[in-house]
Amino acid sequence: MKVILLAGGLGSRLAEETVTIPKPMVEVGGRPIIARVMDIYSAFGHRDFIVAAGYKGNMLKQFFASYHLIANDITVSVDTGRMELRPRTPGGWNVSVVDTGPTTMTSGRIARLRDWLDGETFMVTYSDGLGNVNIQQLLDFHRAHGKLATVTAVQPPARFGSLALRGDRVDAFTEKVLGYDTWINGGFFVFEPEVLDYLVDEMEPLEQTPLSQLARDGELMAYRHYGFWHPMDTIRDRNTLNELAQEDLPPWLDFNEAAQQTRRIVAI
Repeated sequence: MKVILLAGGLGSRLAEETVTIPKPMVEVGGRPIIARVMDIYSAFGHRDFIVAAGYKGNMLKQFFASYHLIANDITVSVDTGRMELRPRTPGGWNVSVVDTGPTTMTSGRIARLRDWLDGETFMVTYSDGLGNVNIQQLLDFHRAHGKLATVTAVQPPARFGSLALRGDRVDAFTEKVLGYDTWINGGFFVFEPEVLDYLVDEMEPLEQTPLSQLARDGELMAYRHYGFWHPMDTIRDRNTLNELAQEDLPPWLDFNEAAQQTRRIVAI
């Protein structure tokens, strides 16, 4: 099953980085975040990727064109230039980088990939958020409900402390509070090919009319993800993910049941 990675936006809130590189190329723990997202899908055997490129898309093409050198050890004959790759950890990725336009919105980027999808069910996600989403359970949920589209619903990371008040007295103080009643779009979509018929205006974000119309038609279901999820919208977010990437098992790759059911609070 093909996985579309939306990778064409400007990333203006990360201008410190994205003035020179596309947002998906911003590094988390020494690797571009887009590669970290691909690790999540790869862990469940999904390794056929289509990168919907736009802003500075040539840098994405150059990265993946040379990724075999980055990801493997090499032996080079200095006399002939003959090179032998020695895989360190076989990835088996097949990556297509497609220029979907410098200013096209997300619905248009997906629509422009129609001919790449072979009329089959496909997955879509953003290239700037990481979560330990169990992709197999997500697909099982999608197939069970029989609707056209599934979005992964996540709870936003805590950014502010909470005060529990009794009159004017502080009854409890919590440094970080989770929005347990708040669910937001976390990406990690599963779409049937009929969803492409909802993408009629390529200058409109997927998150506006297309998903709204799918919801009105009763064709959009939400897979609730209770585990780790964190976006990379700001420099602070990038720094947080960089710290987490130093762990032996980063939280977005911890797919055991306890990690799936327990929200991890991180300092923002």
